[in-house]
Amino acid sequence: MKSERMRTIQLNVCNSQEIEQAVEHIGASLKDPQKGLWGLVNNAGISTFGEVEFTSMETYKEVAEVNLWGTIRTTKAFLPLIRRAKGRVVNISSMMGRMGSPARSSYCITKFGVEAFSDCLRYEMHPQGVKICVVEPGNFIGATNLYTPERIKAIAEKMWKELPETVRKDYGRKYLDEQITKMESYCSGGSPDTSPVINSITHALTSSSPYTRYHPMDYYWWLRVQIMTHLPAAIADRIYIY
Repeated sequence: MKSERMRTIQLNVCNSQEIEQAVEHIGASLKDPQKGLWGLVNNAGISTFGEVEFTSMETYKEVAEVNLWGTIRTTKAFLPLIRRAKGRVVNISSMMGRMGSPARSSYCITKFGVEAFSDCLRYEMHPQGVKICVVEPGNFIGATNLYTPERIKAIAEKMWKELPETVRKDYGRKYLDEQITKMESYCSGGSPDTSPVINSITHALTSSSPYTRYHPMDYYWWLRVQIMTHLPAAIADRIYIY
C-alpha cells in the first residue's frame, strides 16, 4: 500500500500471548496511550460446511475458536484502549449470523454468537461512549477465496472418511456428492467485489453516527434475510428450505 502509517504485526486470535503482545506493541506505538485507540475491526474468520451428522466436534470447536472466541478474546484485550478513546469496535459477522442454513451449522452458530456478543457489548459500552457495529456480509466467497473447488472436495473427502460406518450406509455416497455440487454452486455465485464490505467498515469507523448493523449483500440475499427473520418460520422455511 506504500503507506508510512501502515503497520503490520503477527496476530493469531487463538493465541492469548500473541494478543497480549499486540496490545503492548500498539499501545507503545500510540502518540498518547492515555487517549487510547480509536478502532478495532474483528475480521479473522474461517469457514467449512457439512451437515450436523457429518461434522465432527473437533470441527465445531476449530471454527468457534477463531470466529467466536477469537473475536471475544481480542475485543476484551483491546477494550481498555478503545474505551479511553470512546472509539469503535466493528465485528464482522455474516448474513448467516441472522439466519441458519443447511450444512452450515458449524459456521452459523459462531456468527449467531458474534451477533449476541456484539449486542451485549453495545448495551454495556453505551454509557462509556463506545460504539459497537456489526457488519453482516452476504456471499462474497468469489472475492475471498475461502472456498475453491479443490478445497470443497478435500473437506468432503475428509468428512466422508471420518464418518461412522452406519452414517455412511444410511446416507450413501451419492448424497454427499449432491451436497458437494450444492456447495460448489453457492461458492461460484459469490460476488467478486468486496467494496461494499470495505465501505461498510469505513463508515462504521469514521462516521459520527455509525449504524448498529450493516448489510453489504446483493438484493436476493437481503430479501432472504428479511423473510427468514420476519415471517413465521413455517412460511420462511417453505419458501427457502423445503
